[in-house]
Amino acid sequence: MTRPRFACKNENIVSVTNSSTAESALRAGTVPSSLAGVDRPQWPVHIAVIMDGNGRWAQRQGLPRVEGHREGVESVRTIVEESARIGIEQLTLYCLSSENWKRPSAELDFLMYLLEQYMVEERPTIMHNDIRVSTIGRREGIPTSVQAEMDETIAMSRGNKGMRLCLAINYGGRTELIDAVKNIAQEVQKGNLKAEQITESVINQRLYTTGMTDPDLLIRTAGEMRISNFLLWQISYAEIWVTDRCWPEFREHDLHSAIKEFANRERRFGGLNT
Repeated sequence: MTRPRFACKNENIVSVTNSSTAESALRAGTVPSSLAGVDRPQWPVHIAVIMDGNGRWAQRQGLPRVEGHREGVESVRTIVEESARIGIEQLTLYCLSSENWKRPSAELDFLMYLLEQYMVEERPTIMHNDIRVSTIGRREGIPTSVQAEMDETIAMSRGNKGMRLCLAINYGGRTELIDAVKNIAQEVQKGNLKAEQITESVINQRLYTTGMTDPDLLIRTAGEMRISNFLLWQISYAEIWVTDRCWPEFREHDLHSAIKEFANRERRFGGLNT
C-alpha cells in the first residue's frame, strides 16, 4: 500500500499574509487556494473528529471490515499531515471508544496492531512536521506493547512546538466525567477542597484534556447525527459538521470544506450579536 506523500496534492497554494492566529499557522506558511478567502481568525483552532464508517466502506467494496480500518489509517495520515501543514493548532481523533470493546476479538486485535504500527511508522513524519502527540482515555485493556510504543512517541515529540495531535484511545466521555468526579470527591474527603469551591475550572483541571482548549469544530463522517459519547464536556459550544463520506474516503478537500463552513457560521456562545 502506497503511503501518501506530505505535499500539496493537486492544489494551488497561496502565501499566508497578515495572519493573527497562532505561531503554528505562520510557520506553516501556506494555505490551500480553497481557503484563501477565509480570514485566519475565522478558522477553528481545535478540530475534533469522530472517524466513522470504516466497516461500512469495506462492506461496500466487498472487503472484510478490517480492510476498512486499514484504509482508515491512510485517511488519518492524510488529515494529520494536512492539518499540520495549514496550521491547525490541535487535532483530536476518536480512535477507539470505551464501547468498542464489544466488537469481535479478531477486529480488536487488528485495531491494536494498526495503532502500534502507526505509533512506530509515523515517528519520522511526526518529528519532521513538529507535531506533539498526546493521548486521552483509560489504559486498561490496551496491550503493554502498544502502550510502550505510545509512550515512546509521546516522549519523543514532547519538545515539538507545532500542532498537538491528541488520540482518544479507550475513551468515553461519561467515563472521563466519572473519573473527574471521583478525583474531586477524594479531594473534598481529604479536606483539600470545599464543595462551594467546585467550579468549571476545577472540573476542567481534572479532565483527561486538562491544559487543552475545547474543540471549536467537531467533524463526523459517515452521516451519523450523534456524538457517540465523545468529549461531552468539551464540545458544549463546538460547531458540528457532518459528511456522508465514510472515513476511508475523507481527504484534504473535505477538511477544507469543513473549515470553510465553520468560518461562515455565526457563533454567539449563548449571547446575541450586536
